[in-house]
Amino acid sequence: MGVRKMALLRRCLTVLLGISLLGAGTASTLAAAACLPGRAWLVRGAVLLQDPAAGAALTVPAEQAAAGAADVPQATPVPTPQPSPPEETPQSAAPAPAPTPQPEAAPLPSAAPELEDPGAIRAEHFEQGSGAGYITLDAGSVRNLTDHSDADLRAAIDTPSLPFAVEVDSSEPQVLILHTHATETYQTWPDLVYDPEFAARTRNTDLNMCAVGEQMARVLNAAGINTLHDATLHDSPSYTGSYDRSRATAQAYLEKYPSIKIVLDVHRDAIEDADGTRVKPLCTVDGEDTAQVMIIAGCGNGGSVPLPDWRLNLRFAAAWETTMESRTPGLTRPVMCAYRYYNQDLTTGSLLIEIGGHANTVAEAVRAGQYAAEALAVLLGGTLP
Repeated sequence: MGVRKMALLRRCLTVLLGISLLGAGTASTLAAAACLPGRAWLVRGAVLLQDPAAGAALTVPAEQAAAGAADVPQATPVPTPQPSPPEETPQSAAPAPAPTPQPEAAPLPSAAPELEDPGAIRAEHFEQGSGAGYITLDAGSVRNLTDHSDADLRAAIDTPSLPFAVEVDSSEPQVLILHTHATETYQTWPDLVYDPEFAARTRNTDLNMCAVGEQMARVLNAAGINTLHDATLHDSPSYTGSYDRSRATAQAYLEKYPSIKIVLDVHRDAIEDADGTRVKPLCTVDGEDTAQVMIIAGCGNGGSVPLPDWRLNLRFAAAWETTMESRTPGLTRPVMCAYRYYNQDLTTGSLLIEIGGHANTVAEAVRAGQYAAEALAVLLGGTLP
């Protein structure tokens, strides 16, 4: 802007200021300023003198602001602060994944749950038999449920040696343990009540016959008797045909391992009174409740029960009974010799053994399996640890 124009503006502003000081109103001041060059800025200055708030709010038209832009020094824009980029964190090794939780065996109940209509359990210690229908052994006895005379059975039993020879500390299997009715199970609490809604069967191998068979195999192997344990659930999903399936399993093992002399089919009994009370066969060993056991030795009848060598199996049964009862008095019930098949034609060392009954606890049954296996190990020449 030229010097003369600046001087003119200053004089005009002075005139306006003077008018204001003389009491002129805002309207007069604006009217005077509107006729002068640079009037937009002069108007704003005059208004500020009269009413600062109104002057601040006064808008300068865009074209007027553009026209005076060259005359008014522009302030240097202040840069808008930008957020600092995040600091890079040094890369470290990826954290190790958390270990996968391992399942833990659920502890068995210490007491029976609340049952709406519980069934009763009673414990009974089954004594050995004597007199007609029984063959008394040095320890234990055999119950004769056949048409053969007691003297006939005694002649088979009194033969001094086993009908087979087991090799101790052999690298080849000598004993096979399996379960035709593997899902048979026991009570899981010690109280003398049971749940009538529970069928006393389970696929849980920690609670069914497999738990007993595993304990027996462990004892025999530790004593130097090479033993196999098959945990196939031959009665699941169908109970019908269980013995056919367990027979096929045993035959497959015998074909693969001709060294096997003994095949044990391990079950549990189911004893009930007429009123539905369940009976658990029980003894006490070293102050602990223990299930009683019973061996079943089948007898051939020349027809529907084809066991031509049943006397040899009976001899083995009587020898095992005697050893069990000698070592652990009260552990056994009398051996049952009856017209039963139970695949006992497979070897001359094939027997079925009942470890307790469905009213015994799992612990009582496993304990009984241990004592039965210890006696068998001793009978076969093994060495207990």
